[in-house]
Amino acid sequence: MLKAAICKRLPDFTLDVKFSFADGILVLFGPTGAGKTTILNALAGLEEPDSGRIVLNGTVFYGSEERINVPARLRRIGYLFQDYALFPHMTVKDNVLFGLPSRCKMGQGYKMSVLDTLEMLKITHLQERYPTQLSGGEKQRVALARALMVEPELLLLDEPLSALDHRTRKDLQSDLKHLQRVWRIPFVLVTHSKSEMRFLADEVIYLNRGVQVSPPDEK
Repeated sequence: MLKAAICKRLPDFTLDVKFSFADGILVLFGPTGAGKTTILNALAGLEEPDSGRIVLNGTVFYGSEERINVPARLRRIGYLFQDYALFPHMTVKDNVLFGLPSRCKMGQGYKMSVLDTLEMLKITHLQERYPTQLSGGEKQRVALARALMVEPELLLLDEPLSALDHRTRKDLQSDLKHLQRVWRIPFVLVTHSKSEMRFLADEVIYLNRGVQVSPPDEK
């Protein structure tokens, strides 16, 4: 269960949201500059709110009153960035392993090996290639594999499909929905696409200038 109350002053407005979500895909939807990515960054520990509270499965990651702010590296949250942020000098396998304390997960409380993760995303055959040798869809799968390697309790996705062609985007939408059902953790996803929102979302938060608003058709 994710419970979040986030208040943060931004240059043009104050972000002020409060929500809870247990399982499935939660979509943050709204115009550019509405505060969607700021919410993801606050959940991940990359930006500190001015006040509020973030709790995941009973663990307080941020609490302004308790003066708690757990560093991003200790939150066990996966984050898939819009540009994928793959290292061009590293192979697919090394990119997927990046961020783990050790290349070997045995004895560290993890269940899945790197090969398990690569096989789950159907990219085992790509493990020795470099990012420049991959298609857009393949890069997205590698970035997703890296986010899942830490076996997160929450997965954040910032417009993960926006740079893909229509057919690849459709295929990966289905893959994301299937992965969430298998993984059974909350996914929080930012998108500008109404069709993507309708296909993926189990729940939607509509945002405008930092506050939650009613769906457009309910106004």
